[in-house]
Amino acid sequence: MADIKDPENTILIELEHGQVVIELLPDVAPQHCARMKELARSGAYDGVVFHRVIDGFMAQTGDVQFGNQNKDFEIRRAGTGSSDLPDVPAEFSSLPHDRGTLGAARSQNPNSANSQFFINFSDNHFLNNQYTVYGRVLSGMEAVDKITRGEPAQYPDCMISVKVAADA
Repeated sequence: MADIKDPENTILIELEHGQVVIELLPDVAPQHCARMKELARSGAYDGVVFHRVIDGFMAQTGDVQFGNQNKDFEIRRAGTGSSDLPDVPAEFSSLPHDRGTLGAARSQNPNSANSQFFINFSDNHFLNNQYTVYGRVLSGMEAVDKITRGEPAQYPDCMISVKVAADA
């Protein structure tokens, strides 16, 4: 496991193929980090599928409204929902969308991020200054690389559990 320096700003995602440890970057995107921790602490991310996984690009998840395979699951609508909380405004920075970074998924409106996020499989610098980067994978990228591809996959992988390391 990764060396966790700040448990309050570290997310632990349990996947079928192993644990992913994510360092949040509250100094760069405080509102996005706070939202992820709030949803993790409420259990909202537990059981949510990866509804859009594109080889060589990214794995997207976080639709707590339609993407939870344990509650009101609608694979055809997964990716169109959000949480009951208000949207989070863009927090663009100079951090690049490199392999293993966490980005906020949103609609065409830059201020529409809510609960969905993606993990970059590759350096995706064409996303720079267009999507908020608010975390990076410290360990477990090999588990991310094994997520089933598809938009959506016939049998999508899910986040078994998502916790703030300080609470684990």
